[in-house]
Amino acid sequence: MDYMTIKETSEKWGVSARQINYYCAADRIPGAVKMATLWLIPKDAQKPVDGRTKQGRALKHE
Repeated sequence: MDYMTIKETSEKWGVSARQINYYCAADRIPGAVKMATLWLIPKDAQKPVDGRTKQGRALKHE
């Protein structure tokens, strides 16, 4: 399986690296693994829904 770093994922999804770190720590990205201090995210992973936005809250309750 191919993996991306947090930096690569943040550029791909258009969110901060810190937000990706929060997603990984909360198990919101399936298949993400932590190797020492580095998170590895699968290349085919989908961006989690952001529950802080109006659109995200609507999708969360479906």
